[in-house]
Amino acid sequence: MVFLSQCFKEKDRIINLLKESYFMKNEFVLIIDFGSQVTQLIARRLRELKVYCEIHPFNKVHDEFLKKFNPKAIILSGGPASVLNDRAPKPPSNIYDLEVPILGICYGQQIMMQMLGGSVVSGSGTSEFGKSYVKLNNKSKNIKLLEGLFLKEGKEEVWMSHGDHVATIPKDFEVYGVSENAPFAIIGNQKKHFYGVQFHPEVFHTLNGKVLIKNFLKLSNFSFNWSMQSYLQQSVEEIKMRVGNKKVICALSGGVDSSVTAILINKAIGNQLTCIYVNNGLMRKNESEEVLKLYRDHYKLNLIEANEKKLFLSNLKGIKDPEKKRKTIGKLFIQVFEKHALEIGDVSFLAQGTLYPDVIESVSFSGGPSVTIKSHHNVGGLPKKMNLDLIEPLRELFKDEVRLLGKELGIPKDFLDRHPFPGPGLAIRCPGEITDEKLNILRNADTIYIQQIKKHGLYNKIWQAFAVILPVKTVGVMGDTRTYDYVCALRAVTSLDGMTADYYPFTHEFLSETATAIINNVKGINRVTYDITSKPPGTIEWE
Repeated sequence: MVFLSQCFKEKDRIINLLKESYFMKNEFVLIIDFGSQVTQLIARRLRELKVYCEIHPFNKVHDEFLKKFNPKAIILSGGPASVLNDRAPKPPSNIYDLEVPILGICYGQQIMMQMLGGSVVSGSGTSEFGKSYVKLNNKSKNIKLLEGLFLKEGKEEVWMSHGDHVATIPKDFEVYGVSENAPFAIIGNQKKHFYGVQFHPEVFHTLNGKVLIKNFLKLSNFSFNWSMQSYLQQSVEEIKMRVGNKKVICALSGGVDSSVTAILINKAIGNQLTCIYVNNGLMRKNESEEVLKLYRDHYKLNLIEANEKKLFLSNLKGIKDPEKKRKTIGKLFIQVFEKHALEIGDVSFLAQGTLYPDVIESVSFSGGPSVTIKSHHNVGGLPKKMNLDLIEPLRELFKDEVRLLGKELGIPKDFLDRHPFPGPGLAIRCPGEITDEKLNILRNADTIYIQQIKKHGLYNKIWQAFAVILPVKTVGVMGDTRTYDYVCALRAVTSLDGMTADYYPFTHEFLSETATAIINNVKGINRVTYDITSKPPGTIEWE
């Protein structure tokens, strides 16, 4: 046992060395997370600029961490707390002694000011939410952070979300921009390269936010050379070192995330991987047959097909609450994987295709303090009795980044272009109790809807599209006969990363044609509606 413990410690040491050399070679931005729902978008903007970064919660960043990874720049995220609270989250104070540029965003700006001698106030007249305009201080025209900004009438459209605001700044800081309710909307100390903004430059609605972020990175002389190819190389090496000669099982659904996860791990460890495809009775029409054919035609994977329809549907009987559905499905997946792991023997790891948006909606990334939106069945760890460790190589990637990684792996376009499909399957597209009847109606409606989208050449213009069967019946008339059938809702959204989304603007002709096709061909539906809700305030899925 002592020998095994030493082996594991040595493996962890080597992985850390790999990470350290990776950071030194590719340059590293540390994002300290205070719980903002859009912290992941900061990372996304950096990666779009070909700069590597990682998000770590404020309570995990300490002196040893900073010494080991030696960040070239630091960004302090927003967050839901108030710096005026006694237990307000703070970064370690020695970040200000590292002689690296620091950018504070919203809460990050406020906590920086409080720690460096400024002040923050709360109360009437301090709040700003949504679109706002920041006006340039005329004395700030030659500030490098603001190059390429304020070109139209000396103002910038930004997105605000704050209740408190900075009231005073330390004497070595200057004011670069102001808004209606933020007299210190952009501030900076050019000598130390400390900067703060009250708005969120990472979100789409701050029109030139990416320009500001790139200017900040230029101050640290980043080479902007990080690529998905380098991420692939790092991931393969880390998987090899972590797994060693152990066995891994992978949850395979046929979606983009699980496919990329499986092929990536297979590239690293080959036959040590066994993939398990679970038919849980919650798949789309002909889904299982099509998915299995794709894998068997393109890859020589160790693949087990687990038909567990009865297990899932019997356990979901009578459950209406969406959180209970998700958690029930998650537990059942674990039971199935546990059963097959025992049959395979000596399995040490379970691989899952968990992504950034999954993590931020379930719990804050790396244990930070953000608010839970909804549980994802593949987030939250494993039962202790299962005695398996998790491998989640996509955990820090957005959906479009996963597709780029899949392209680097040589995965066929048919795999990569598929719309996302949730792990709980049709269970969360069937609000209320799940029954075989409702699932069959939903499958048929969804098939016609997707066929219509492809027929009109719209599939690749849409991030995700699906049908929902509502837990309500309405009166209709077909011919001379009264009907009392279900309502079908259609959903289609455009998005870049799944964190925000807008509905797709179908023409009325398309919606009319599609509604008619569904009602004429799907017994059990007599009314069709189209969901025009964005995210936020809604989520992409209905449950």
